[in-house]
Amino acid sequence: MTPVPVPVRPAPGRGLAEDVRHLLDEALEVYQDVPAAVSRLRASRERLDEPLRVALAGRVKAGKSTLLNALVGERIAPTDAGECTRVVTWYQRGPVPRVVMHGTDGRRRPLPVRRYRGELRLELADAAVEQVERLVVDWPAAGLGTATLIDTPGISSLSVENSARTEAFLDAGDQVSGADAVLFLTRQFQPADLAFLATVQQACGGLPTTTLSVLSRADDAGGGQLDALIAAGQLARRTADLPAVRALSATVLPVAGLMALGGRTMRHGDFVAFRSLARADRSDVETMLLTADRFRRPEVPVDLSAEVRSGLLERFGLFGVRMAVALLRTGVTDGPTLADQLVVRSGLAELQRLLAVQFTERGDQLKAATALRLFERLLRGLPVSGSRLLWRSLERVRVASLELLELDLLARTRASDSPFAPDVRQEAERLLGAHGSSAAARLGLPPDSTAAQLRVAAGTAVARWQALVTDPLARRATVDAADVLVREVEALLTQLGGPVDDEPGSDLDSAARLP
Repeated sequence: MTPVPVPVRPAPGRGLAEDVRHLLDEALEVYQDVPAAVSRLRASRERLDEPLRVALAGRVKAGKSTLLNALVGERIAPTDAGECTRVVTWYQRGPVPRVVMHGTDGRRRPLPVRRYRGELRLELADAAVEQVERLVVDWPAAGLGTATLIDTPGISSLSVENSARTEAFLDAGDQVSGADAVLFLTRQFQPADLAFLATVQQACGGLPTTTLSVLSRADDAGGGQLDALIAAGQLARRTADLPAVRALSATVLPVAGLMALGGRTMRHGDFVAFRSLARADRSDVETMLLTADRFRRPEVPVDLSAEVRSGLLERFGLFGVRMAVALLRTGVTDGPTLADQLVVRSGLAELQRLLAVQFTERGDQLKAATALRLFERLLRGLPVSGSRLLWRSLERVRVASLELLELDLLARTRASDSPFAPDVRQEAERLLGAHGSSAAARLGLPPDSTAAQLRVAAGTAVARWQALVTDPLARRATVDAADVLVREVEALLTQLGGPVDDEPGSDLDSAARLP
């Protein structure tokens, strides 16, 4: 049977985002004589129609700018310790390169666009850092097509002002937070990191699903050896399983940022240099690659200038050079394949996939959830005549939205008091969209599965989780959570064309038992 594409749960009626827009429009009429409330409501309303904002946060020298460049595929974020790294900087897709400085006084000022050695150079001209609210960089890059990426000053730095700028940007109190989701970089979790993530979680809707954590410079975990990312992956999994981290972050991934950036921006000249190293005497090259200093020595037994070798270290790092040479020795024969392999082996490809699954595919949900949270705070803080009707409208939106229930339940599955037993938690998270929002991803089937196969799997899942709903020994929290999953899969089953009673070979009774 020919596979058919199956959409994932298009929301009935207007959908959550549209329901929230109507709710905010209703509130604007009620609060029309309260300027402070009107300003907050309009900001929330406008935010719903803007691209998703993903902030990169972490300690000083955690590799935020390098990772941002790798995600974009161009060197546009400064990686040195200049004054611009002390300012919140937005990178958004635009038709032409442009840099605009937003001052704390509300004025905007265009800045020159300059590139040096292939990198964008940002300068504040004669403005002091304290006078800059943010920089906004427009750049025609495909990597900025689905979200605006925001580089923030390092936290827990010697400069209290730098940390304060990042915290103020992410935690705006009653106003709309500067970010919808956060990519947090660390080399090793510290108590201060967890405290920061707890603050971020509340600012971005109170859900761990709005944060992904990255073990940056992951190649250092194994001393820069070729198996370094294997060791880093084991460390990341152990870290992600810690209750304190699990409650604050969707997952933890290892990424070798500099190698990833090198792969995204590799030039033909880089490939030629790597090929020369791979074809040279193995023992000579291995000796050169013992340390960065050895690799840079003026006199080496390989016909490759010191300038070229220094450039490779600057763009790929010693680990990236080692990996590129190893790949060419084991079968890679062309530049594009080598670049792709460096990206995959750096961990960036998996991070890009999870950013899509956790953030961009849920963009409307995340923005709507934040808008509702701020709306409730407004109703509590500024009650007016007509507030009671708005409370009722808010409750109607929440009750009718399976998407909000999904976000909330996905967050609770990661908490220490998860409603699901460990042996079924992974399936529950998958059905809630943790691995992807498509029908196949939710049901754990290949992407090319047919509609009939998806219906059988959905029917089996409904029967299995319905058995838990009716289990007299299950605790109340588990029953309620299982009921949400039943509703989720029933909605999916409806979109797939109805129940599977007429599907040949289906046997739901035998599957109605949880493992």
